[in-house]
Amino acid sequence: MPQPILRLLIACLLTVPWLAGGEAHARTAQARVAKITTAVGVFENVVVRLDWPDRAPQGQLHVQAASVEAPELGYRFRDVTWQCPLRRDGARWRCEGDLRSGRAAPMRLAIDIDEVRTDARLARGGSVLALHRDAAAPDLTRIDLTRVPLLWTQAMLAKAWEQGRFTKGTLDGRLTVAAPANAPMRITGPVRLGGVAFATPDGTIAGENVGAQAQIDARIADTTHVKLDGSLLGGDLLFGNAYLALQQRRVGFSLDAVQRGAGGWEFPRLHWQDGDLLEADGSAALAPDATLRSLDLRARSVDAGGLRDAYLTGFLGLAGLADLQLRGGVDTRTRIEDGELREADFTPHALTIDDPQGRFDFDGLEGDVRFSSVASIDSELRWHGGALHGLSFGAARLPFTSRDGVLSLREAATVPMLGGQVGFDHLQLRPPSGERGLEIRFGMELERLDIAALAKALDWPAFTGELTGHIPEARYAGDRLEFEGGLAMQLFGGSVQVSSLAMERPFGVAPTLSSDIAFDNIDLEALTGVLGFGAVTGKLDGSITHLRLVDWQPVAFDAELHSDRAAARAARVRQRISQRAVQDLSSVSDASFISSLQSQLIGVFDDFGYSRIGIRCRLNDEVCEMEGLGSAGPGFIIVEGSGVPRLSVVGFNRRVDWPILLERLEAASKGDVSPVFE
Repeated sequence: MPQPILRLLIACLLTVPWLAGGEAHARTAQARVAKITTAVGVFENVVVRLDWPDRAPQGQLHVQAASVEAPELGYRFRDVTWQCPLRRDGARWRCEGDLRSGRAAPMRLAIDIDEVRTDARLARGGSVLALHRDAAAPDLTRIDLTRVPLLWTQAMLAKAWEQGRFTKGTLDGRLTVAAPANAPMRITGPVRLGGVAFATPDGTIAGENVGAQAQIDARIADTTHVKLDGSLLGGDLLFGNAYLALQQRRVGFSLDAVQRGAGGWEFPRLHWQDGDLLEADGSAALAPDATLRSLDLRARSVDAGGLRDAYLTGFLGLAGLADLQLRGGVDTRTRIEDGELREADFTPHALTIDDPQGRFDFDGLEGDVRFSSVASIDSELRWHGGALHGLSFGAARLPFTSRDGVLSLREAATVPMLGGQVGFDHLQLRPPSGERGLEIRFGMELERLDIAALAKALDWPAFTGELTGHIPEARYAGDRLEFEGGLAMQLFGGSVQVSSLAMERPFGVAPTLSSDIAFDNIDLEALTGVLGFGAVTGKLDGSITHLRLVDWQPVAFDAELHSDRAAARAARVRQRISQRAVQDLSSVSDASFISSLQSQLIGVFDDFGYSRIGIRCRLNDEVCEMEGLGSAGPGFIIVEGSGVPRLSVVGFNRRVDWPILLERLEAASKGDVSPVFE
């Protein structure tokens, strides 16, 4: 039971005439008071009884109150009783005994009163709250706190923060409380907190093992003013998505806070000093439900290497970037009004951003990015180089302008990449606002990107060719990136068209890509040579529709590939398939090859003519449903032979496990296939 009840009990005792200076000769004396009002609070239905035998050295004091209330401090108690042996030495009275309130555990209360001073001591175990007041200054009270549980102060703290609940922690301090009749209550002095744990019911604000020391100056009234200057001494703090891991660092802070009536808190002065890691200054305001109403904050990090672990894990974790590494320095400024972003500045100083998962890297970020919803501002961001999903890009500059709440490129920009360049003819970024999330739009031009370099970077077979394409509009919103238009690649003497391209969580956990791909006039000899299969000559057409990759691994598609006889004739290319290619194709598709000649003669020939090749795979739930050119009894035709010897390849397993199919493809590309003749 905290200090307000001490002051109320003392005030109650001093209203009884025989304790305030009269004689106590009667065996029993009793006083009943309907209400006692003090500057701190109110007693109701008070009964004070003193049993003192004649010529006895002490009497038995019993104080009872139906209710005790200190509304300004948020305290309310029921059925308060205190019983103790009362001793008198001249004008000095002393009494010590158990203090109880309802069913709560008792505490030990000792009071020592004379004409010039009042001392009281409330204790439970090693927790002590001591109170001292001089008669010459009745409105001033000194309070000494020793390992006082924060639970004792919960009611008073609830006046300032209604949703907060303290579950652990102790308070030490030496406070002076001024409670004049016609002025706000004022509390000043040093305090120290240790092992504090707190949380709101919804868990959006919480702290664990927090320590602090500070000088407090608080004026409590209809308008409450609080000033704090001190240091945090480690711990973990959560404010919404912001998680602060202070560990054992000493972090200096200071703030001014104002609360008017039942409204939210205003912070006209905020300061945070965490060495070279983070320094911040600004102001803020919270709504009554503790949501952010306004913020004007400037922050600087000379050494950004520790920002991730200390301050950014909450935000980065939501974005799937929990392992992000930072090096260099950065300055920022953020201004929010009525919950809307008004201004934001980002100024890197030789900043390197490295994603260990290889999704993106930026080296040597310089310049600045400036956003404003209320003015027109130009800025420019530069970097020395970087990579996107393992694809390196060179130095570039992005000139920005901000107008009407949108950050845009003020002129086209190009980025060197894979021996060609990626151009942005426009880019617009609209920050989150209300229910609307971040939105980015851009148009992109890919010019003569080297597919050989692309294949090497992605650990593909040694494809060759060039990638060129135009995406007139791409939109990122709701963690989804959608592209209009498509990409065109000149590959293996033919073309590859990519359309319906979209990505979900492009920089998050398990990024997902979907698209449709069309092949036309692919040179089969060049393709099979790169893939390590036996040689096949001719032309190939086909498509992969409804392709879906999760974390860059295929989980669904409908693929259909077939030879193009007309294109082969036009190019004067013979349609031939080598014995090795037949064996590889048979092993991959659980097929066998048959001929009109005896099987022992098949091995004599190096290659065979074919009329058509066709195969289809529909992947779903890690199972590939196989089809070919048509049915052949229980099987399906993959290769339809032509000429002498006439050879056809027929598949019999229409359902193949995708992992097994990949293993067979890898074995075929390495030549680990034994010939089978039927």
